[in-house]
Amino acid sequence: MTQADIKPQAITGGIRHLGSRLRSYFLWTPLIWLYTIVLGCVSLVVSFFDPTGERQQKVARLWSRMILGTVGARVQVEGLGKIDTSKPQVYVVNHLSAFDIPVLYSYLPFQFRILAKKELFRYPFMGWHLRRSGQIPVVLENPKASVRSLNLAVAAIRKGNSLVIFPEGGRSLDGQLHSFMGGAFYAAVKAQVDVVPIALIGTYEMLKMNSFHIKPGQVQMVVGSPLSTVGMSTRDIAKITERARVAIGELYYSRCVVPDLRGEQLETKEPTKL
Repeated sequence: MTQADIKPQAITGGIRHLGSRLRSYFLWTPLIWLYTIVLGCVSLVVSFFDPTGERQQKVARLWSRMILGTVGARVQVEGLGKIDTSKPQVYVVNHLSAFDIPVLYSYLPFQFRILAKKELFRYPFMGWHLRRSGQIPVVLENPKASVRSLNLAVAAIRKGNSLVIFPEGGRSLDGQLHSFMGGAFYAAVKAQVDVVPIALIGTYEMLKMNSFHIKPGQVQMVVGSPLSTVGMSTRDIAKITERARVAIGELYYSRCVVPDLRGEQLETKEPTKL
């Protein structure tokens, strides 16, 4: 291949890349904010006539599907049929992207509560929905506040609500699976419900943290086999945390394009912290 052959290809690739960025910045991102503002207001109004949160969940599902449809995300779901979605469980999910929540709302076919960082509850529209729909805020830097949040999570589970938690505590900057905090597993053990591992693949490539450049592509949501906590106590939190971490790691690294660096990235944190 000559230099003359390379230049047109580089120019074409550069134009496509620029076009992709402009589409993200000036079309998709404004549309996502529009959906968030409009449906956030709808969710707020609905909340006054929705004591169970079911209607707000439907609004959140509509918001999620509009976002995924707008950016052309192609989502494939695997393994959902192996779990009983009619009973409350704790679903633990790796966290890669801002698109993780729309994927979960779109494709988990049941009502659930999210244990989310308190900072998210301060955002207009999104925060209103989170608070009014009964989602549970957690302060990661405050152990006492974290315990209060966990007790709220346990109470929600005992009322029949499933819980969705990102046990890494935040989005991955490099696409790797990082160490897990123990809050999700504390709630599962206290409520004596199953832990269901879920791996999301492809959302990191769609939208990395601290970026507004959305790249449409294939996304997978892979549901693993439930892990029982029956008979476990808080002394077993480290054990169930490790089992879930291994399960998600196997689901994720067998399908993703990032290199498997589990030996370097996965380090156990104190299991009693969120």
